Amino acid sequence: MHSASLSSTSSSSHKVCEAVVTVTDTSGSPLTNTEVVVSQVSHAFGFGNIGFDFLRLANGEPDEIGTESLADLYADLFNTATLPFYWGRFEPVRGAPDTARLQQTARWFRQRGVTLKGHPLVWHTVQPDWLLGLSLQEVERLQRERIRRDVADFEGLIDTWDAINEVVIMPVFANGDKGITPLARARGRVAMIRMAFEEARAANPHARLLLNDFDLSSAYEDLIEEALEAGIEIDALGLQTHMHQGYWGEDVMLEMVDRFARFGLPLHLTESSLVSGHLMPADIVDLNDYKIPEWPSTPEGEARQADELMRHYRSLVSHPSVEAITYWGITDAGAWLGAPIGLVRANGTPKPSYQALHGLVKGEWWLAPTTVVTDAEGRITVKGFSGEYQLSPGASFAAGAQPTRFTLRSKEQKIRVTHPSIG
Repeated sequence: MHSASLSSTSSSSHKVCEAVVTVTDTSGSPLTNTEVVVSQVSHAFGFGNIGFDFLRLANGEPDEIGTESLADLYADLFNTATLPFYWGRFEPVRGAPDTARLQQTARWFRQRGVTLKGHPLVWHTVQPDWLLGLSLQEVERLQRERIRRDVADFEGLIDTWDAINEVVIMPVFANGDKGITPLARARGRVAMIRMAFEEARAANPHARLLLNDFDLSSAYEDLIEEALEAGIEIDALGLQTHMHQGYWGEDVMLEMVDRFARFGLPLHLTESSLVSGHLMPADIVDLNDYKIPEWPSTPEGEARQADELMRHYRSLVSHPSVEAITYWGITDAGAWLGAPIGLVRANGTPKPSYQALHGLVKGEWWLAPTTVVTDAEGRITVKGFSGEYQLSPGASFAAGAQPTRFTLRSKEQKIRVTHPSIG
């Protein structure tokens, strides 16, 4: 039996599938000894980034950072995008949410084959000022209404959400006046999680909902356990790994992932970042406290970032519980904390880290068009990363013959593919 397979899959065997594909004509007869071309169309694994930079471009507004060329780099590498739903920016004026612009942005991404996640539905930071001074009952009512409204408004465009963000610190957060922190203090963490998940689920029963946090200590583990014991249906766990102070290393990262894998839920590395300039001093506790006039990307830093990014992705993709990684920034222009964490420089040119990641996602972990010949029973074997694949007519087919799609989704499959242009 002839086969088509990836050139290297050893580091990520948990994500690799194999299928015996029988190619038939429309009458159901096997196409024996027939040349066909197999190629990968998409990854099932979520290779994501933030989509914040593209709101203006998607809505036809003046583009100040060259996002058209940036969009090409994005679409050639990433298959998921996180869009911003920080309540204070999304609805700075009560009753006037930025729904239409975000919907248009979501459609823009979907047209490019990119799926979406909204971030976040509940968070104690970046809250609207108009919540201040309201009673706890009123704040809770408005928060519940906000969840239902936005999840319903985006159903079909955005069906994955960070339902609640950073709830470990939420009741004790003491940096300025907030509308949500007092509510979390009064209701408790589990009640806040329940509110976020149940309201979102009621608005869209098919939504995929994440619990997301930067606190990766035992406090987060205990909270997850409490929430699950309380009967809250969590679809995936979000783990933030901003590494402005240096790469944590494969051993530390995998030990952490193993701790959270014990819950039996898919793990999403929701916010990953590595700098390509000098590292933030190790004594900084809150990353937001590091404020400097300029944080340039350097050749030495870019080489380090590329090496660390390869190691980061190889180790995480190899873990059976990890199903998505979102890198927190496509470009240095406007990057979080002004840090050079992007994969593209502020001038629009790709860094070595972009090329390195592209070499994995669309190279080593990707099945390029491969010509194979069916055996005496019309079969070929296809081995590659789970995702969508395409079977195209080979040279012996008549002009105009159309390709057909199939999905690799489990370790071993038997698939029948009928070429509509034959028979």
